[in-house]
Amino acid sequence: MDKHTWLRSGTPVLIAAFLALGSQVSAGDLQDRADRFLSLVNAAYQALTTVESEAQWAAVTDVKPEHDAAAETAAKASAAFNGNPALIREARDLLAHRDALTPLAVRQLERVLLNAAEAPMTNPNLVARRIAAEVRQASAMNSFEFRLNGKLITPNEIDNRLQESRDLAERRSVWEASKQSGPALKPGLVELQPLRNGVARELGHPDYFALQAAKFDMTTDEVLALMDDFMRELRPLYLQLHTWTKYELAKRYGQPVPGRIPAHWINNRWAQEWTGLVEAANLDDQLKAHNAEWVVKTAEQFFLSMGFKPLPDTFWTRSDLYPVPPGDPRKKNTHGSCWHVDLKDDIRSLMSVEANTQWFFTTHHELGHAFYDQTYTRPEVPYLLRTGANPAFHEGMAMMGEIASGSESYLKELGVLPPDAKPDPIAFLLNDALASSVPFIFWASGVMAHWEADIYAKSLPPEEWNARWWQYKREFQGVEPPAPRGEEFCDAATKTHINDVPCYYFSYAIATVLKFQLHDHIARKVLHQPPHNCNYANHPEAGEFLRSIEQYGATRDWRELLREATGEDLSTRAMVDYFKPLMAWLEQENAGRKIGWE
Repeated sequence: MDKHTWLRSGTPVLIAAFLALGSQVSAGDLQDRADRFLSLVNAAYQALTTVESEAQWAAVTDVKPEHDAAAETAAKASAAFNGNPALIREARDLLAHRDALTPLAVRQLERVLLNAAEAPMTNPNLVARRIAAEVRQASAMNSFEFRLNGKLITPNEIDNRLQESRDLAERRSVWEASKQSGPALKPGLVELQPLRNGVARELGHPDYFALQAAKFDMTTDEVLALMDDFMRELRPLYLQLHTWTKYELAKRYGQPVPGRIPAHWINNRWAQEWTGLVEAANLDDQLKAHNAEWVVKTAEQFFLSMGFKPLPDTFWTRSDLYPVPPGDPRKKNTHGSCWHVDLKDDIRSLMSVEANTQWFFTTHHELGHAFYDQTYTRPEVPYLLRTGANPAFHEGMAMMGEIASGSESYLKELGVLPPDAKPDPIAFLLNDALASSVPFIFWASGVMAHWEADIYAKSLPPEEWNARWWQYKREFQGVEPPAPRGEEFCDAATKTHINDVPCYYFSYAIATVLKFQLHDHIARKVLHQPPHNCNYANHPEAGEFLRSIEQYGATRDWRELLREATGEDLSTRAMVDYFKPLMAWLEQENAGRKIGWE
């Protein structure tokens, strides 16, 4: 039976098996009943995940109507299974007696219900409408053509122009070009908001944001309170960074020092990270001696040297790692991602790697996901739980690849820095803060988390979306647009995750804090190296520590796992400590300046 026939006939057969299960198993033997149920669910879940992932992979790597149609068909088949009322009923019935079940069975049953909440077939029409709308949205986003002065410009070219140009008029034009997709994507987002909320409510979640918070065993209010805690604890450092940054940028562009930073002054099109401000930490010139393949192979070797087993051969034959060549009509999503296609050995990455600083660190990040996937792919971890301890754990582990690959000693080992180089430690620390950490918290915890909570949890009307977006950019980040941005725009929708991974960005904020916490532990307790120049490469003990967390997948409570690994709960303590030398330096640099933007 091929996979397409299985989609048509296999799913109903399994559903019938579930419906009959209760009468086949003794009511008193709950654990046996749960084991039989979960055995069937895991087998079908793995098979359907494979089919759906393959269809989605084709849709994002070669954007065509036929691939979109196949992705929609596969998503509907997956929804028909995961959201089937029989599964929901059986999982709920078993969880009503959770004390009689093993913790592993309980975690799987809870995951069954979380999966069902994404596509509850208690309302099949609603689910079908959501799937169709999301396929259309992904296709519109992945095939969108940006134009600058009437000519096509790729996302990589937009990023490169913003990194290189010192002409404010050109920068503004490029920045505005990067926002062209917003109006095209807003209608789809308006359609998706009630559909996403609707599916969440079918299984008792207040809204779609609350459903994503539930994956952390938290409520929306608890998530937002945590995000606000992060920002409060890091605000003194952020205000110092913001002040230093706007003075540097004003000098660079020959402009008066502003209150808030104009968005087109910043190299990143969303101002989520502030790269290119520390020339001593820019590796572009050194990396030009290499090619994109070297970047990917180097990132793989980084993990192999810590004792991780090699990625499967199919990673190299099935991944889509490099930009589409000029003139090639194929369109693909250019945002870096990693895919565990079959929840077994088929692990792939989608990137557009070039030999530059941005892609050097991004590649270490994406391969961090791949090796995490591989570590928990073992018989002790059921398919339903082959994912991170929570969504932030996967991102945090991937971010570990970024922070460790930026250490001076690692870069010297690679020859990216010469052996006798004596880089300014404050310069690298400043770049760590700006390029991947502190502004990012105020973007992820502030702008993204609060805006999406407004959209889904508070049903903010679409005619207020762009105003609210820029309100939060000003309030949380101290960033403003080069000119007023009315509701004819939808600048939030230009961010990939708003469209295809909604209400996820608070995970990145948690992951950033987690990254520093785990890095601090590895540096101080495992490798006994200074956190600011800690090299994981060729240290199997670092890999052993990481795998001691990764191997469990989602079979254990994330809070318990973190406490056991590090001896502390989730905290910004390590992040604040890491940047203490930078804080002292910034206070000296900013002496006599007005701090902040109010």
